Amino acid sequence: MKTSYPGLQEDVVIFSSAGQIGVINPDGSELHYLQFDLPNLRHCAFGVPFPDSPCLVLHTHTKGEMRFEDGVLKENTILVRMWRYHLLTGESTEIACRNRPSNYMGVQGVLPGEQKIITSALIKNRESLFYCNLDGSDRKPLTTYEDGYAYGTSLSPDGKRIAFHITFPYYRIWTMDVDGKNRTTIADHPDHLYFMPVWSPDGQWLAFQDCHYRTDPGHDWADLCIVKPDGSEMRVVTHGQRHWFGTSYGTPQSRGGGSNTTQWSPDGKTLTYTRKTPGARTAWVYAEDRLDSDHFNRDYKPEQARGGSQICLLNPFTSEETELTSPQEGVWDFRPAWCRDGKRLTFTRARVGEPSEIWIMEADGSNQRFLTGGIHGKGADFSRWIHLPNAVRTV
Repeated sequence: MKTSYPGLQEDVVIFSSAGQIGVINPDGSELHYLQFDLPNLRHCAFGVPFPDSPCLVLHTHTKGEMRFEDGVLKENTILVRMWRYHLLTGESTEIACRNRPSNYMGVQGVLPGEQKIITSALIKNRESLFYCNLDGSDRKPLTTYEDGYAYGTSLSPDGKRIAFHITFPYYRIWTMDVDGKNRTTIADHPDHLYFMPVWSPDGQWLAFQDCHYRTDPGHDWADLCIVKPDGSEMRVVTHGQRHWFGTSYGTPQSRGGGSNTTQWSPDGKTLTYTRKTPGARTAWVYAEDRLDSDHFNRDYKPEQARGGSQICLLNPFTSEETELTSPQEGVWDFRPAWCRDGKRLTFTRARVGEPSEIWIMEADGSNQRFLTGGIHGKGADFSRWIHLPNAVRTV
């Protein structure tokens, strides 16, 4: 389906809501949800942006049931297709579709020039990374089955190296060239869960999460760390496992989750830091004695909820913290996302017992305002800014 959206501003916000993708201007105007004319469509999710155009990767999931048998995820119960979607014209082109190694795939990165991509594929219940052309041809493996589950991929600013984490035999972080050469281990310890490396804007540092998973099996909390891309000068820059890592929020009818990763500010001086209040507990209690079949192995107990979380900026070189949102009982602020010029951020706000919302604020935390509660008020999350340069406006 092709639809034009001439009312979009130069920088727009996209977000997820009830399995659909929403687009909205930062002033709250022109809210709409992307439409796809595909049979048996289950839900849509957006992925990485294309670096040189107002396009991003979309993933569409056709109906099917992801099921576990004997603790193993069965493959080929759902088909994920990947698209290059133009946010101004609504035109979509399927990508990574040639010589598919799996029904369950994703695009992890688009290289400069937009003709080469990094993809992932679920094979024998482990996710492997590949380097290929935009259409999926000339596919070359970057990781193997023996490496374990590889994801959380981040592309360096110059497009020459990637960083990612693997899960076997425990969570470690690697860097390598985009063609698989020069692999380097940069964070590796059996007592720590190192997760989701993110390159600094100048390419000189990587930031990531460090979860003490042996005492926190639900992966609720973490510290933030930085390290050089060669593995040197690693620093733990927060203390006390206070960064809200594995988010769990909403109600049984509008529950949400997902990893809350740190982000560098556009000037490379600070990291986003979602700091919990002392003694904070969410309304969703992790069930240690039950098989985790959907990454949300939790029971809803709002009467046990305490405190909340606030968004801060952290200087990883001086440890200086700046509060952007204030701590409020029963309010959990998380998943901030920077506008490209560093002047504004969006974030998710979830009150205990209510669906999540997208909010927006200035870079100093001022002028905080509600943006959207999602489709039919069912909740909204995972906001991201997309730049739509005036030079390409032809609609």
